[in-house]
Amino acid sequence: MSTSRRIWPPEVEPLPALMPADGPQITASECRGCGSRIAGLDGRYACGVCGWSNHWSEGHRELPTAADDPTTENHLARPEPDHG
Repeated sequence: MSTSRRIWPPEVEPLPALMPADGPQITASECRGCGSRIAGLDGRYACGVCGWSNHWSEGHRELPTAADDPTTENHLARPEPDHG
């Protein structure tokens, strides 16, 4: 039998504080149409039971625009060049 004793729990460094993710967050609420529990992204919901959905402007943060997407093929989303 070993004469050394292990210390339990082992000493560990504390984890860093969690930072909120920069991307969309999954949120949950109650459907205003039928009362079912629903989930959505950033406060934008659609109920699969009754078909209710909230307006896009009710979300928790601004929606990105097409100009925010660097891979867009939409030429209308790109800023116009300055010819002046």
